[in-house]
Amino acid sequence: MRVMAQRLPAYALFAALLSAAGLPIYIHAPKFYVDEYGVSLAALGAVLFGLRLLDVVQDPLLGRLSERLHAHRGMAVTVGAGVMAAAMLGLFAVPPPFLPIAWFALMLTLVFSGFSFLTICFYAQGVSKADSLPGRGHLSLARWRETGALLGVCVASVAPVGLGAVMGAPFAGFAAGFAVLALASVVAMAGEWRDAGLPPATGFGTVLRDPEARQLLLIALFNAAPVAVTSTLFLFYVEIALEAQGWEGPLLLLFFLSAAGAAPFWGMMAERFGGKRVLLAAMVLGILSFGGALFLGPGDVWIFAVVCVASGAVLGADLTLLPAMFATRMARISPSAAEGFGLWSFVSKFTLAFAAVALLPLLEAAGLRSGAEESPPQAVSLLIIFYAGVPCLLKVLAIGLLSRVKTTEET
Repeated sequence: MRVMAQRLPAYALFAALLSAAGLPIYIHAPKFYVDEYGVSLAALGAVLFGLRLLDVVQDPLLGRLSERLHAHRGMAVTVGAGVMAAAMLGLFAVPPPFLPIAWFALMLTLVFSGFSFLTICFYAQGVSKADSLPGRGHLSLARWRETGALLGVCVASVAPVGLGAVMGAPFAGFAAGFAVLALASVVAMAGEWRDAGLPPATGFGTVLRDPEARQLLLIALFNAAPVAVTSTLFLFYVEIALEAQGWEGPLLLLFFLSAAGAAPFWGMMAERFGGKRVLLAAMVLGILSFGGALFLGPGDVWIFAVVCVASGAVLGADLTLLPAMFATRMARISPSAAEGFGLWSFVSKFTLAFAAVALLPLLEAAGLRSGAEESPPQAVSLLIIFYAGVPCLLKVLAIGLLSRVKTTEET
């Protein structure tokens, strides 16, 4: 049992790889293609939404593929990591050989397809891993996994800013570093992908017919949406609303370091008081801590830094406890878990695309401009409402849904 527990740092490293290919890409890629290649916000939003429409079909099928390949999952994961790393290099390190928006779409399709497949395999394998751990194994694994994920987000979010101080092509450096991380993660997880002797998958119907699983998927949709909105608009909010260009990297680092530092605390609290109860409390604190961003303006960067620390700490609960609750349910109703996490992956990514397609075109139509060109006051006001007001409303909906769920831990 001790040897199995000692493998948990490998799960943290692999989680860092996946997280580096998730939120940071939504933070950096749209603005990178706007600034470097003059691609419009509306076009970027349309591409991101189109990719998520692909996920409607792709993610559940990738979940089924992961289940079919469970006996050869190690090789499948190696191939998926290689595809994702190569596409990341193409996205940031290779000048588009044809129309930039088309190259953007092609590279992101490969990045997100690899991301989806690896995420499904990783979380599904985690279900069997957690069952072998002492105590409340799903929460123990979640502490390692989500802390690693948050540290990965920290590094990936600020790496281009930091690299910009020492090299002329920071995003190319970021892509190269990502490729190295992919190799290290695959090596660290070698041997963890073995067949755990779980029963065969019973299909998506088993997950979708289960009331608790359906409710948790719906909560994941509304709970991930606030993060999707803020991730999509963060750089624009800091640059335009706060007029604090150059502070993006330090503020992102504060936010995600706070989340990473708080994640183990939320896990321990959940083990003591129950995941649902602790998550509800954290959601309420999230609204209180982040709502202050509605009232900030030019020069309020230090106040916003406090908001980043407080809201980041609460994010640690969101990213740790809800996946652990879903994994616990999967262990009961669908132990192979690959197809269940195929649905989970789709729900999580759909929110990011919806935020892009719903908000970016509206902001562009209102006159929002990135860079040296000044935006009209009404566009800045709309940006603030979208960035800080919409997430709080979505979080209220998530709280209402979670409060009505009878979870596995309560049965």
